[in-house]
Amino acid sequence: MSRHRDPVTITPYPDGPLLVRGDAVILSPEGERIERRRRTVALCRCGLSSIKPFCDGTHRAAGFRTEEHEAPPA
Repeated sequence: MSRHRDPVTITPYPDGPLLVRGDAVILSPEGERIERRRRTVALCRCGLSSIKPFCDGTHRAAGFRTEEHEAPPA
C-alpha cells in the first residue's frame, strides 16, 4: 500500500526566506539529511542566519532585499 504524500511547495517571500511546505527532504552540502521538526520551514536566503539552513529573522535587521519580480508576459 502506498503512502499518500502532500505536494511540496516552495514560496519565496520578498526580502525574506523561502517557505517550504510539504514532505520535502532537506540535505546538507555533504548530502546528509537535515532533521525537520515542523512540516513548514523557512530557509535562509540572506546567508546571515545563525541556524542555517533555516531562517532566524536576521534578514530584517540586515536590510536584506530580493530583486523585484517582473510580471510574466501576457
